[in-house]
Amino acid sequence: MVRLSKYVFRAIVGSIALFAVGGVCRERQCVARETPSVGESAPSTSDWLDSAIAWTDQLHFRGWRIQRHVKSNEFRLLNEDDAELTTGSFDACRAALDQIKREQRLQPMRGKAVVLLHGLAAPRWSMKPLATHLRKHGEYETFVVEYASLRSTIDDAAVGLASIIKNLDGIEEINLVGHSMGNIVIRRYLAGDDSPKLGWRPDRRIGRVVMIAPPNHGSITASQLSDTSTFKTIFGASGVQLGKKWKDLEPRLATPNGEFGIIAGGYGNALGLNPFVPGDDDGRIGVEETRLGGASDFVVVGAVHEFIGFDPRVSDLTHRYLASGYFLSAEKKNAIPRGPVAQGPKRPLQ
Repeated sequence: MVRLSKYVFRAIVGSIALFAVGGVCRERQCVARETPSVGESAPSTSDWLDSAIAWTDQLHFRGWRIQRHVKSNEFRLLNEDDAELTTGSFDACRAALDQIKREQRLQPMRGKAVVLLHGLAAPRWSMKPLATHLRKHGEYETFVVEYASLRSTIDDAAVGLASIIKNLDGIEEINLVGHSMGNIVIRRYLAGDDSPKLGWRPDRRIGRVVMIAPPNHGSITASQLSDTSTFKTIFGASGVQLGKKWKDLEPRLATPNGEFGIIAGGYGNALGLNPFVPGDDDGRIGVEETRLGGASDFVVVGAVHEFIGFDPRVSDLTHRYLASGYFLSAEKKNAIPRGPVAQGPKRPLQ
């Protein structure tokens, strides 16, 4: 059984790499570049990756976005098709967007919104199916956030999230949904910050929070690997923060003050998918790693970590929780009390 689990684990690791690389290409509409002409040097792999995964959203207006490059601090404005319209300072990009609003007579935003954040190494489009479901069935304005998970820290991502939420003019209620490390970015945002230039306070419009496969106590897998140079090169500072530097990060994380629910991935047995993670798990995060005292509801779904967000059951559960404050029903709520951790569900959702 253990040997079989190791093969499953290796397959999952392979799928992670394909999922991340394929996602970048799909999101950026990558095409093969012609052979460099004489005297022209070919772009390095590092340059290509930086251009594809080194941007963090700073402002959303419907499908329009302003992003910041994590190395150069340059800003750019993207339209609804992710085409780059202008670059420069944040103010210049915002002025260009304001002009577009006037010329196209775009209506102000209003109503309830859901802000969705992907996990470590995952592409932005990985949260789009869930966003589409929530927009269709819950009539929410949805904002799928992109952040440079492999090229920045969790703190940097929280700064971007704070800017996005601050600039959601006209929105009356803001709900948050994260997958994996996206939840740690949310918790970092909810903790606020006192830095003179980049500090923020959590917005009063924040409503409910749904955490999907969150590493709420760090990641055992990241801890086991984050000392290696390969891990640091691929997963960057944020990956190390989930592992060896978790104790430094955790004091800067908040537990949501409002209602929040947790969807964990697991298979209702003592082995899970990953033999290196104690107990039940989804291939990367253990069920017990997801638990956080104060959650008003908790449920386990039989799904693999990287693909749990695509599961129709997770879409339905997320929508139901945002609308009503429970996953299955008011009578079946499985709250996690603050303080000593209570036992979670023994079997996955069928």
